[in-house]
Formats: sequence, C-alpha cells, structure tokens
Amino acid sequence: MGSVNSEKQIEETTMFFDRTAERLKNGLTTTFRNWIKRDGSTEFKPELNRYHLYVSYACPWAHRALVVRILKGLEHVISYSTVHWFLEEGGWKFTKEYPDPHHSEDFTHLKNVYTLSDPNYDGNITVPTQKIVNNESSEIIRMLNSEFNEYAKNSLDLYPEQLRSQIDSINDEVYPKLNNGVYRAGFAKNQEAYESAFNDVFYMLDKIEAILSKQRYLVDNKILTEADIRLWTTLIRFDPVYVTHFKCNKYLVTKDYPNIYGYMCEIYQMNGIKETVNMFHIKNHYFQSHTHINPTKIVPLGPEIDYTKPHKRDKF
Repeated sequence: MGSVNSEKQIEETTMFFDRTAERLKNGLTTTFRNWIKRDGSTEFKPELNRYHLYVSYACPWAHRALVVRILKGLEHVISYSTVHWFLEEGGWKFTKEYPDPHHSEDFTHLKNVYTLSDPNYDGNITVPTQKIVNNESSEIIRMLNSEFNEYAKNSLDLYPEQLRSQIDSINDEVYPKLNNGVYRAGFAKNQEAYESAFNDVFYMLDKIEAILSKQRYLVDNKILTEADIRLWTTLIRFDPVYVTHFKCNKYLVTKDYPNIYGYMCEIYQMNGIKETVNMFHIKNHYFQSHTHINPTKIVPLGPEIDYTKPHKRDKF
C-alpha cells in the first residue's frame, strides 16, 4: 500500500505488496516501519489527500487495506491504485490499463518508485513512492483504523481496547497456520513440508468453523474486528485458488464449512466490500504468475460461488 501526495513537495507512501516468495519463510523482515500518528508524535500526520495506496487486487495482504478503508469510510481521504495482476521477473508493473498516477511513463515497475524513496534499496520490491511510511500490512490496517478517525465516515473500531489481547492471540494462530499456511503448502519443496502445512491449514479451518458455529464473528459475538478482515481475505481466495493451485484440497470452505461460508457471505455483503474483490486479478495472478507451480498458465474457469445468498449470521 503506498501513499503519496501529488500536491505537496513532501510525498509519503504507505505500502503493500504480494509477498508470494516470502510466504515460504513463514514471515519476512519488513524494512519500513514508520507510523502515521494523529497525536503528532511522528513526522507522518493524518491528512486529507496526503496518502495514496498502491495495491494489487490479487494480494490478500493488500486486500486487507482496501477492506478497512471501505469499512472506516476513508475513500475520500486516501486514494488508491492497483498494479497489473501479472507478477513478472522484474516485479509488479504499471501498464496503460493500470498506470502509476503519480509518476511519468518512465516508471514501468514498482521498483522504479521504490528507488525514489531509497536509491540504495535492494530489498523486496513492494509498493512504493518518494517517502515510504510502512510496508507491514498488519500495522497499516491499524493506522487506517485509529489514526484517521477525524476524517472517517464510520466510527467502528476494528481493534477495540477491551478485545486486543484476544485479537492478538487469534491473529498469532491464524497467520502461520492459515494465512501463511496456504503458501507454505503451495511452495513446499518436499512431501513432509507440504503435509505439515496442509494439516495446519485444515486444523485452523476446523477450529474457525467451531468458533463460528457459536458466535457471529471470530473474536466476539457482536463485534467485527481486524481478525475477521485478516481471515476473510484469505478465505475469499481459498476455493477459487488455494484448493487447486496450492493443493489445499481436503475440503471446500463454501461447501464443507457452512458457518464459515455464511460468515464469508456476511462480510462480502457489507457496503462496498464486494467492490474490493476482483476475482479476475486474483485467479490470473496466481495461475499465470506462478509458472513453477502451473507451467501451462491455464486458469480454471470455476468455481462459481454465490456470496449474495442469505447469510443468516444475524441469528447470533
């Protein structure tokens, strides 16, 4: 997620990227960890039209920011643009269809924008600009949740103080076992590593199904939290991509986990959320970019999933 201000001399960027290769490592070291703070304690202050998100619609981590931006009602505060869905050897690219709105046509890849922020930067190519604020999505969504409240149209708090320990606890389990677990399975180099990741994925899905059979949301019965958003962006990709592409094929979440499916439908049906889901980008990115997994680049036509059906989650 990147943020730039095209009207000011000082430009900042908060960034996201698809960390596909890094999923193998069960995490990665992020380089830019600055914070936007409304109390003035950092150089980055929340302002209208100062920040711009660079995202990939394909990326589940970038998707988190788009969802939180919508839920908080920050569309008029923070703009965004997306890169092309194909992740080539040179990294994420800009095209005529998906241009960089803040730089010239000479900026063909995100790498070009990254080196503007730091000419000596040789790390992971994420989603950059003149001054990078942060490239850790878990921190970015918390900034969007708490630091722009004076501009936000919606007052909901996705990280309420009374639930923070529970949110952190479930995040710490869902991330390695499911969010990252599907990547560990898909990029496994041997059978043992694959089976370990596969078992983690379905252990976590079984546990989540049990939780959602008793309460509306992941952490609290009545309160939607960031834990739900972090989970949902993985779930929405599960049946269309991870089942086949990453060989996580024990069960389908939309067929074999009825409570998870209803939960997915409820979040999808929240105002503006379905517009953040671009299944064309998602499927084409995974099936065409990962040629070591899918050398033919054939993109499956299915499955057809209805997320608009009655979710019945309001029974709780």
